[in-house]
Amino acid sequence: MLGVKRLPAGAALWAILALALTLRLVAACWWQSQLAPGQRFKFGDSDTYWVLAGHIAHGEPYEYGSSDARIFRMPGYPALLAVMLGLFGDNMPVLYARFLSAALGTAAVAGVYAVAQLLFDCRTALLAALLAACYPGAIAMSVVVLSEAPFCPLYLLQLVAWLKSWQTGSDAAAGAVERASRLLAHPSAPEQARRLFYGVVSGALAGLATLMRPDWLLFVPFVGVLGLLFTHQRQRHIAIVLVMSLGLTVVMGPWWWRNYRQVHEFVPTTLQVGASLYDGLNPRATGESDMSFVPRFVAEERDRGPAERAFESRLDDSMFAAAADWARQHPPRVIELAAVKLVRMWNIWPNNPNNRGGLLRLVTAATYLPAMVLAAIGIWRQRGKLWPAALVWLPAVYLTLLHLVFVSSIRYREPAMLGLLVFAAAALTRGGQPSSAR
Repeated sequence: MLGVKRLPAGAALWAILALALTLRLVAACWWQSQLAPGQRFKFGDSDTYWVLAGHIAHGEPYEYGSSDARIFRMPGYPALLAVMLGLFGDNMPVLYARFLSAALGTAAVAGVYAVAQLLFDCRTALLAALLAACYPGAIAMSVVVLSEAPFCPLYLLQLVAWLKSWQTGSDAAAGAVERASRLLAHPSAPEQARRLFYGVVSGALAGLATLMRPDWLLFVPFVGVLGLLFTHQRQRHIAIVLVMSLGLTVVMGPWWWRNYRQVHEFVPTTLQVGASLYDGLNPRATGESDMSFVPRFVAEERDRGPAERAFESRLDDSMFAAAADWARQHPPRVIELAAVKLVRMWNIWPNNPNNRGGLLRLVTAATYLPAMVLAAIGIWRQRGKLWPAALVWLPAVYLTLLHLVFVSSIRYREPAMLGLLVFAAAALTRGGQPSSAR
């Protein structure tokens, strides 16, 4: 970091982003080289995104496998891949998609810098960006063909706009969001109007993030409720959350309308919630994903014969009800599974025995444990000024609570780790606070 400090802040940031991109491009090439001949992906989810992207690129129905899976995945990431397929053709190498993930991962590093600068100071922001650039988990999520790649920069930008909304009127440097606001409102516009503008932008970004990953939909109401308990400026908080909800609704509206036209019901995200819930709560659940039960439910639902409701909706409800019934009948096992899932999500080394080689275990533990200890120290130092710093570590709480119910793995903690690295950097620099707004 000593070398970075000799550079102007802007040059240092560009150097860190160049390092982040280089590491991710190299990792993408290495990851692709590890696949067997003819193997495109290591994760089954990647293939679903690729197939749906092809349907979008060719103007075909947005469905996976059959017309009974029309609301199978959120459309955000397939739409990004569809643009690339449109540019490079159906035979586009998968490596190009990994390069896209690398660029998005680099954008996430810039998002870490922006969040840290708003919460602390430039020195802390540069260190946080450097940590994010080099953190192995962040690099790994930047080379796979999964929706985490676009989700991470979007949720970080959402936090940036949320922090700007809360801190409007402070001396923090104006960023891209503020410059955009000046196109719509004169700089002398009332502080409240600018605050609400940032709130709308944050909500819109939350909507875009949800179009990448459906589990993000409830983050705004989750933080909205907690804010009523932990912030003293409740009127400001309520106003921001309300306009954020407006921005979220505007972005999600077309997807909701499309889903209604498909199945004549309101579907807020996808019709895979039931399958995901049963994956986490069933007689054979272990905390790890195993979707082998799906064909049985499909066969049982087809045996029931035609019905007025869409098959996809009935199938989703059937699996949801089965999971809920089992959970009600086995509360001790549900609690036991929650503990197992907590360990799986925040494990110090890979859960999969096949990925527990000595070097991988060492790298994972040697980077994850210090980051978590430093993040805990950084968060503790902010205990006297809980809000809005809590906005940056609450994603870790929110995602953890979700995956105590659904299946869990280290993969699901990696987006939240980007926010925690901000506090790890602050613990090292004892970062100052640029804004007194609380």
